[in-house]
Amino acid sequence: MATEGKNLSAFNPEKLPDLSGRLFGIVVSEWNHQITGSLLKGAIDGFIKAGVSEDNISVKYVPGTFELALGALKMIQLNNVDGVVCLGSVIRGETAHFDYVCQAASNGIMEVNLKTGVPVAFGVLTDDNEQQALDRSGGKHGNKGTEAAVVVMKMQ
Repeated sequence: MATEGKNLSAFNPEKLPDLSGRLFGIVVSEWNHQITGSLLKGAIDGFIKAGVSEDNISVKYVPGTFELALGALKMIQLNNVDGVVCLGSVIRGETAHFDYVCQAASNGIMEVNLKTGVPVAFGVLTDDNEQQALDRSGGKHGNKGTEAAVVVMKMQ
């Protein structure tokens, strides 16, 4: 669980590798758009803070978190990006759907990493309630979208 003040949302761009000319992709779930929109803003802001040109950032929307892995794979294949950030938000409900989607998303994103050798960050919130998601998408626990962008940049 995220701890207030212990995250990568605040980072020093000088400690990142040279990102000149690097192309990055962001794949965003349309589901829970209030949350994923904030994660997207955090990721873009993180890239720009690190000196990545907005022209070198491609954004692709997918219907839900389950589709993030395929979206990342297509982003790599079609856009020839150097790294991808996957952003989603799954909030626990009354059925096992939460468990299946979270497991499939994490396995799928890991598989894209290993299959392609391109860094793909897991920026998926898996929270018990909406407040936890808000706290992690720009609230008291920082912005996990920014953190996922930092991960991809550090892996260059």
